[in-house]
Amino acid sequence: MTSIGTGYDLSASTYSPDGRIFQVEYASKAVENSGTCLGFRCKDGVVLAVEKLVQSKLLVPGSNKRIATADNHIGIATAGLLADTRHLVNRAREEAQSYRDLYRAPIPAKMIADRVGQYVQAFTLYSSVRPFGVSTILATVDKTGPQMYMIEPSGIYYGFYGCAIGKGRQVAKTEIEKLKLTEMTCEQVVMDAARIIHSIHDDVKDKDFELEMSWIRDGPNPKHEFVPKDLHEAAAAAAKASLHEDMDED
Repeated sequence: MTSIGTGYDLSASTYSPDGRIFQVEYASKAVENSGTCLGFRCKDGVVLAVEKLVQSKLLVPGSNKRIATADNHIGIATAGLLADTRHLVNRAREEAQSYRDLYRAPIPAKMIADRVGQYVQAFTLYSSVRPFGVSTILATVDKTGPQMYMIEPSGIYYGFYGCAIGKGRQVAKTEIEKLKLTEMTCEQVVMDAARIIHSIHDDVKDKDFELEMSWIRDGPNPKHEFVPKDLHEAAAAAAKASLHEDMDED
């Protein structure tokens, strides 16, 4: 039994005869067309890195960031539709603030992932709405230590030590699997994150990109913030040098 071209992809509330929801699958395709986004959970924190594709040379550098802060201890990196990204970031901020107002404490990692995941999943239930065309990586530190979750357009979420989303996810996953993340510090991971992003970017096929990197480090008062400029520049320079060395060897 086939469901291709038979109208089962017209609504997110309709299953195909073989049990698929095509609108959710199409939303995942929107994520795959976006720049690559990486997350690393290491021994002293979580590092996020994004290959933000620059749509026009006329854009102001640093605009339309793919990494945002939902609360002091929560960082969000996304791949997919930018407008959907902003909506989900605002929702995460509302959930974090609501929990803080009610319990006078920062929201735990699994709870913020669960609440955002349920919100995303609700948009796959009704014909009057469409699924979010974005996958989200949540980085946070709670009482149990550094935590990282990835939320898919279907609303399902997983906890990861290392994950990749976007067009270069397969190659990136292979590179991430080579790292011993539980033994590495945030500074060490930043260098590898920059190297992986630069190595998977195709200068011929892809548009120019900006490298965005942030981290949240374990400690008494964990705070999500962008990687310091000097370390960011050093990591980018080392990544470019490594790329040129590989090209020379070839």
